[in-house]
Amino acid sequence: MSGKSEAETPAQRLAAIGIVLPAAPAAVGAYAAYVLDGGMLVVSGQLSRAADGNLTTGHLGRDLNVEQGQAAARLSAINILAQAAAAVGDLGRIRRTLRLNGFMQADPTFVDHAKVMNGASDLIAAVLGPAGIHSRVAVGAASLPLGAATEIDALFAVDP
Repeated sequence: MSGKSEAETPAQRLAAIGIVLPAAPAAVGAYAAYVLDGGMLVVSGQLSRAADGNLTTGHLGRDLNVEQGQAAARLSAINILAQAAAAVGDLGRIRRTLRLNGFMQADPTFVDHAKVMNGASDLIAAVLGPAGIHSRVAVGAASLPLGAATEIDALFAVDP
């Protein structure tokens, strides 16, 4: 048991903010979409892809502003949660979000990576509650796979 009251489950929080998790995206290379080993869950980098398959692309500071970047990071976080649900079933099994690593395709002059990453951090915390508070990295990159605006991976501690 996680000790959470019924009114505070991740599923109820998702419903309250109007998010239905998509099917977990398949890995598109020679890697696993997630690895669950004992009490640790590592979710591979998730792109800024919506449930309908639309990928948010472009460079922050050139093609996309901070708000559009936050929306892209939020999509990456939704896909992280979808992978986590595929791995452990009930998101309530997540004991702690240990770390989010965020990569943003950005113009070299862009400096608001942390603000963009808040799109993912805020969503993870909203859905997982106290278990969603985490450490993180927010890094700019010249390019990302498929031209995605964001790619974010995650490390979770989970209950057996």
